[in-house]
Amino acid sequence: MANTQLLRDIPATVRTALAEDIGDGDITARLIPAEQQAKARVISREDAVICGVEWVNEVFRQVDDNVRVNWLVSDGDNVAANQALFELEGPARSLLTGERSALNFLQTLSATATISAYYASLVEGTGVKLLDTRKTIPGLRNAQKYAVTCGGCYNHRIGLYDAFLIKENHIMACGSIANAITTAKRNEPGKPVEVEVESFEELQQALDANADIVMLDNFDHAGLRLAVQKNKEHPTPAKLEASGGIDESTLRSIAETGVDYISIGLLTKDCKAVDLSMRFI
Repeated sequence: MANTQLLRDIPATVRTALAEDIGDGDITARLIPAEQQAKARVISREDAVICGVEWVNEVFRQVDDNVRVNWLVSDGDNVAANQALFELEGPARSLLTGERSALNFLQTLSATATISAYYASLVEGTGVKLLDTRKTIPGLRNAQKYAVTCGGCYNHRIGLYDAFLIKENHIMACGSIANAITTAKRNEPGKPVEVEVESFEELQQALDANADIVMLDNFDHAGLRLAVQKNKEHPTPAKLEASGGIDESTLRSIAETGVDYISIGLLTKDCKAVDLSMRFI
């Protein structure tokens, strides 16, 4: 999915964030005279990969379009501790009112980009693509998916609408892997069909039914290598994705088994917000 599609809901997302923070007015900012102008600088207190420029811009656009934002970095840039990220100039009240929402977006999305960049570095040179999952912060699905790409990883399906992921319960309800795949291709021709399997028997069924992608759930290293070999030997091979219980200690060795993809939920669900600070100057 193109980044422009992932960015399209920024105004609505920001509007919701501002509504929950400001409510019927920032009573603390009202302590400052309305005409008072100010300048501020935002720095990162730690090394990070930056993501969230357009969310910050939209926050101040909605709070007060008289605020000027001067960026010193771009999405995807690596920054060091104490490095300045952007500067603000405008009504003091507006700078303070928008501060927390702007930094919330920036610190959260930069965290996702930073951990994605770290994990991408662990598999560099293997040819495998690391994929995110749907384990995202509610309301920030597209934002985090975009942040993952800023860190050098890739998007799995965005939601329940753009690709099939047929799991155990789907298979049971449909009667078989073959029935589930056949129905999927008939219902939504052209959309990717992926099947999660837990055994070599299920892998064979998925390949025979022409699945586009097969997710190998909790296969050990030997099992992954054997699955890669069986897939190569099949007349209609699929793309193979490893999933389940993968962390930084096993990632590289799993990538070296020859699978095409590795999906990792922690890219979006286990990230720690980047420490940022805004000060008037």
